[in-house]
Amino acid sequence: MPQAYWIGHIEVTNPEAYALYAQAAGPAIAAHGGKFLARATRYVQLEGNDRARNVVVLFPDLETAVACYHSEAYQAALVHARGASVRDLMVVEANE
Repeated sequence: MPQAYWIGHIEVTNPEAYALYAQAAGPAIAAHGGKFLARATRYVQLEGNDRARNVVVLFPDLETAVACYHSEAYQAALVHARGASVRDLMVVEANE
């Protein structure tokens, strides 16, 4: 099975609340085999909407990446991000 990536583009509007999300989301992601490849690192916006925080997480496969998002632990973390950020998040399957 091909690996998959979470690709997130985030604008943090409440850093304190978002920090609670990040603290709880990390273990939920790790529990599903997720590995951060990029998280709030330098970037160059070439097209589209600019969001200052960009995240790429590698997962074993697409199904695991989607299951992580819907997991009880990740959804509990996500409560802190809602209202504290504007986010776009997608799952992209890698080419084999």
